[in-house]
Amino acid sequence: MDKNIKEKISYNILNIITESKYQKLEKLFKKYKSWEKALLNEKSDFKYDPEKEYEKLEKNNIKLILFNDPEYPKLLKEIPLPPFGLYVLGNSEILNKKAVTIVGTRKATSEGKLTAFNFSKKLSEAGLIIISGLALGIDSAAHLGCLEANGQTIAVLGSGFFSFYPKINEKLARKIINIGGTLISEYNIYSPSLAYRFLERNRITSGLSLGVLIIEAPKESGTLNTARYAIEQNRWVWVTPGPINHPNFYGSHQLIKQGASLVTLPEDILKDLNINYENKNEKTVLSEEEKIIYNAIKQFGKPIDIDKIIEITNLKTQTVNKIISMLIIKNIVKETNQGYSI
Repeated sequence: MDKNIKEKISYNILNIITESKYQKLEKLFKKYKSWEKALLNEKSDFKYDPEKEYEKLEKNNIKLILFNDPEYPKLLKEIPLPPFGLYVLGNSEILNKKAVTIVGTRKATSEGKLTAFNFSKKLSEAGLIIISGLALGIDSAAHLGCLEANGQTIAVLGSGFFSFYPKINEKLARKIINIGGTLISEYNIYSPSLAYRFLERNRITSGLSLGVLIIEAPKESGTLNTARYAIEQNRWVWVTPGPINHPNFYGSHQLIKQGASLVTLPEDILKDLNINYENKNEKTVLSEEEKIIYNAIKQFGKPIDIDKIIEITNLKTQTVNKIISMLIIKNIVKETNQGYSI
């Protein structure tokens, strides 16, 4: 049997025996410098058959990539405590392509989800892989925006593939794989979704990317944990701002105060990454209300304030605020000190 396969069989069973606890795996590898040797020397009575367990991976099209494999993501090798192995379901080739991570709160506002969707779509169209955690809220919106652009996205799980979480996103997970994306996890296939694992996996979510975009991070948020990892890993940290009194932006604004880059357009990120992108064939389709506001600004002939837009269009204040935000994100309307203009 090929030595590399033996290493993978041994690592997989040790990952099951140790319940995917990093410190235990680290101790074994430091002692034996080989997963095969570790298994031979530490072998005790357990109910799992190493070869049969590895066959389960193969039958379910799950690839195991170990740290020393050529396919192992190069950026991930740079981080503190890189995973010893990655379980991959889907297209493993994209793990070494340029990527941006987009994360935020599960309890996101509709505006926040739309922002994540639009940023993801634009960045994906520019050729970037989009990474997120497949959670509800901002994560799901980021994956969906990428899929809308027929791009490739990576979902980093906080559980094993046989304990998929959240169940409600299984359909989204299948779409990600079908369109050429991938799901990855450092946890053995049986690992349940425990709270601390979602914090652990965040180092992978940031580590795989060139930078992390934070959209809506409350005061107590796993998103801030991802930002801290990104800073530690010397990655870009971008933040979209929001209303100063909204709880979903408390952590976001703290990050900006600490030096994170404030961004309002996907182009801000592309500029930081020195990526030139212009989709000349892109046709922007506006909703009826967007057209009303767009025409009002255009016909006014000079920068116009929000009150004047409400007066001209006779639309509700909440509606105008929401649509203006979306038109700015789409790079159709510009915000200046004097007001809004085309």
